[in-house]
Amino acid sequence: MSNIIVGLDIGTSCIRCVIGQVDEDNRLQVIGASKKPSRGLQKGVVVNIDATVAAIKEALDEAEQAADVDVVSVYTAIGGAQVEGRTSSNGVAVDATKRNRRLEITEKTRNNAIESSIIFVHPEGKKLLHVIPQEYKIDEIPGYKDPVGILGVRLDVSVYIVTAFITACSNLEMCLNRAGLVLDDIMLKTLAATVATLHKEEMELGSILIDIGCDSTDVMVINNDAPIYITSIPLGGSSVTSDIAQVKGIPKDIAEELKINSGCCWLEGGEKDEEVIIREIGARPAEQTTKYELCEIIQPRMEEIMTMVRKEVIHHAGLKKLEGSIVLTGGGALMPGIRQLTQAVWRTESVRLGECPDMGRVPGENGYMYRSSDFATAMGLIMSAKSSANKDRGRKKVHPVKEKNPGGFADKVKGIWKKFF
Repeated sequence: MSNIIVGLDIGTSCIRCVIGQVDEDNRLQVIGASKKPSRGLQKGVVVNIDATVAAIKEALDEAEQAADVDVVSVYTAIGGAQVEGRTSSNGVAVDATKRNRRLEITEKTRNNAIESSIIFVHPEGKKLLHVIPQEYKIDEIPGYKDPVGILGVRLDVSVYIVTAFITACSNLEMCLNRAGLVLDDIMLKTLAATVATLHKEEMELGSILIDIGCDSTDVMVINNDAPIYITSIPLGGSSVTSDIAQVKGIPKDIAEELKINSGCCWLEGGEKDEEVIIREIGARPAEQTTKYELCEIIQPRMEEIMTMVRKEVIHHAGLKKLEGSIVLTGGGALMPGIRQLTQAVWRTESVRLGECPDMGRVPGENGYMYRSSDFATAMGLIMSAKSSANKDRGRKKVHPVKEKNPGGFADKVKGIWKKFF
């Protein structure tokens, strides 16, 4: 593989790019990063290809200059209403001759069981992104994480299948191609963010990743080292901006400035009386408000988003008890007070911001910008790609004959869970 890996998170409000380099010791180092305004997308869907292409080029140029490399290909991600997840189960006989002999389960048997579980659940018009094993059963006995090497007559598997609309994926690829890039593959946004921010113990105990974007809030519930539910709430940071604009009677661009520079969704102590200036708009003079008044506008909307997420998870995920953490990522996770508000809504102290791992300082004023929670998807993309490449290299050493793997990077993600966690 090339020693340069690029993750490009194309969001509705921002595009975040991370360039990673694999050194001689097989360590991944971040050598370039950028964050630029996005254009041409609505609710995560490309609606203006030319505008999106121009925004991609701007983000990529800045990251390339910092890294001093020319990027040829990238990994990207998709989320929101364009994706769907479901659980499926099926199995196969370990003995292909159907004599019901107790034989050792091989990688081929395991792969056959996984393939059998997706035959009837691949909807028309959808692209298969990920097939992630949740649990294996050997002769009806559950609880196996990896069945290879164990004796059995029948192997069953439960998998979590993630699909996305082919049209949405094709439009993303078209934009990248017109920007002079090759698309390596597309990954689910929340899955990438999970790889970059969740710890091993959180994966095992049961955790929830909440990615607060511009137009949507994407959620992934993980338990026993595997995803069990994904969903998307059609509300995000843009809803907060609209609320501020409406209440204060100001344009949305001014409301966005207020939200970013002075907004918060939870106040404590002396912050309440802190003054906030709404800058002049044409002939309208500058106005004075307070952080408390701004919080009164923002907090109800953020509470609504978190309450909707909580109801969805409780109703659909089947996660009766949360032993791990709630991890917040995305641009909305940068909102001051979001952790305290989430703790109040979920009635738990186990809430934290998703911080990406330290992989070296990049050139520029903010050399560690990529560690922020809003870079979780871009960082997860390069970490996942590197892990997949390592796994493939290891397979080639053990198995000189290359097995058929039509799924590419997206299907290899099932191995990332074992590698990272």
